[in-house]
Amino acid sequence: MYKYLFGPVPSRRLGISLGVDLLPFKTCSLNCIYCECKATTNLTLKRREWVPLQDVLSELEHYLVHNNPPDYVTLAGSGEPLLHTGAGKILSFLRDGLKGAKKVKSAVLTNGTLLFLPEVRSELVCADLVIPSLDAATTVSFKRINRPHPALDIHRIIEGLKIFCADFEGTVWLEVFIVPGINDTEKDLLALRDAIVYISPDLVQLNTLDRPGAVANIRPATREHLEYIVDFWNLPNVEIIARANTRKVKEAYLQDVESAILATITRRPCTLEDLVQILGLHPNEINKYLDVLESEKKIRVVQQQRGFFYEARE
Repeated sequence: MYKYLFGPVPSRRLGISLGVDLLPFKTCSLNCIYCECKATTNLTLKRREWVPLQDVLSELEHYLVHNNPPDYVTLAGSGEPLLHTGAGKILSFLRDGLKGAKKVKSAVLTNGTLLFLPEVRSELVCADLVIPSLDAATTVSFKRINRPHPALDIHRIIEGLKIFCADFEGTVWLEVFIVPGINDTEKDLLALRDAIVYISPDLVQLNTLDRPGAVANIRPATREHLEYIVDFWNLPNVEIIARANTRKVKEAYLQDVESAILATITRRPCTLEDLVQILGLHPNEINKYLDVLESEKKIRVVQQQRGFFYEARE
């Protein structure tokens, strides 16, 4: 069992992705209301070696030597991965490859809040793909949807994203997460459009809720509303991220995880936190399988007093 790796999991954007979690749960520079990993418990901008870098590298080496390579190795997990000062060394390790293992592409899922720092931007030079997020371009909406560390400034973040996109030789997909009634007024959408044009990413991906977030009363945007936003922006490089209804591959280990989840919630409904405790898997990993099981209509989600529970359909 790996301590810092999770998956591989089927990803909507990255095929089969092996996750690397560099932070204790739940350490982040933001406390987003829609986060599937629930509320941030350690809101920080402190960059340090949160988990032992050498242990992470050893796990990666062992996995890549003894398993078929995933489509991507992805720095993601329980918070903002660029808070870890070893992120650049991990990306360099993946780029250079190692004896006995096939080379694999690297991706970084980041909230983009630290890209105003030159040292952070330089650590990403070895990445193949960086997916930063930008959910608001005004201070009011930034605080409403992302609930940031008080030292963060949205205009400084946008400037950091601009500089990064101009200098980075890899690919940048900018993700914009829409929560109706929170960041989708005409003023918000115009500000976001101006920021997108200024930042100039390779692609903009429009997203919304798949799983219950950190705040109970928020709802996903409809497909029609997302299509309206695409038309409103009238930009050439915007796509809606469709929910995955099928997996790219169906490996035995995927069936094993699904079977374990189904066997557990058939006995009693469970929250995401319950499943993490029972199965010993990463919340991001469990979320991917919940997404597949729900799309196949094998499970459903219901809200109860303690939160959102997953239960098997009859």
